[in-house]
Amino acid sequence: MPPPTLPIDMNNSEVRNYLSLIRLQVLTPLSLLISTASLLVCQFMADPSIRRIFHLYPASISPKPGVIAPYVALIFVAQIGYCVLLVSARKEETKDALVKGVGLSLVFANWVIAGWAIAWIFRWFLLSAILQGILVLLLVYSNINLLVYHAPTWQRPLDMLLIHAPLRFFLILPLSLMFPYSLFIKLGLTYTPTAPGIPIDYDKYPWSGFGVVFGSNLLGLAVIMLRRDFIWCVAATWVCVSIWSARPKPAPVYITVLVFTIIHPLALVAAVVHHRFLRRRRVALENDDEALHRPHSIPPNGEQPPNYQATAQQPREVDPEQLWG
Repeated sequence: MPPPTLPIDMNNSEVRNYLSLIRLQVLTPLSLLISTASLLVCQFMADPSIRRIFHLYPASISPKPGVIAPYVALIFVAQIGYCVLLVSARKEETKDALVKGVGLSLVFANWVIAGWAIAWIFRWFLLSAILQGILVLLLVYSNINLLVYHAPTWQRPLDMLLIHAPLRFFLILPLSLMFPYSLFIKLGLTYTPTAPGIPIDYDKYPWSGFGVVFGSNLLGLAVIMLRRDFIWCVAATWVCVSIWSARPKPAPVYITVLVFTIIHPLALVAAVVHHRFLRRRRVALENDDEALHRPHSIPPNGEQPPNYQATAQQPREVDPEQLWG
């Protein structure tokens, strides 16, 4: 007796997309629940807690836990909205962004975060760095998919707030902070902790910290200016604030993150203004070009006005109000 077959065509792309969406509707909330539970247990029930590890291993790029904690909480609150959107999405563009843009990468990222929290409190810093590296790769893949094939647009604000925002925030945290920080601890690039008081050797390893913050913020600045990415601007600025607010810091690191805290918003404003100016100028020039090549009208009787040839041959004056808006 031949095995029973499903009464659906699995070669149909719409059927495969529908089944992928159903799979995400089940796995994404489950992975979010597990990662949230792991973080809460490791923070409030373990000793040392996640927060305590930051105090035990201060480094030139270590953040202030009180500033970075709301950032992490915002990621997981936005993921709750993401899970609601998985169930309630009606637009095909939104479904494509969920299934093809993000897919299972967010599910795997949540599982990685759950494992990272355990490795962090047990001080397995090599494993912590490896997990953070895997997390970066997963989130880079999904963010590139979203930016290239499902570009953010304010015509779909829920997509911006519940898909692009949590994925971008999620990427920037390990990329610019937690992955290099785990490596710093494993390589011994930390200070001698003192409680209370200022570490006596807080100016050690300044240039390694400078290289990390300058490189990650330079990458972020390029994305902000080229893509006019408001979400990246907010996240990168938030990370900079979390680093320079955990004083003291070596001068190269402190000055760099302080400068980029100012530069990121200014670069976003400049990029938006430049884009709108060019767009208005392009529209004006296109209208001007169309008027230049438009044929002159001839009266119905076929007679040309006396000054027709002179007018047609004379250079036409450009209206500056029309050209520059």
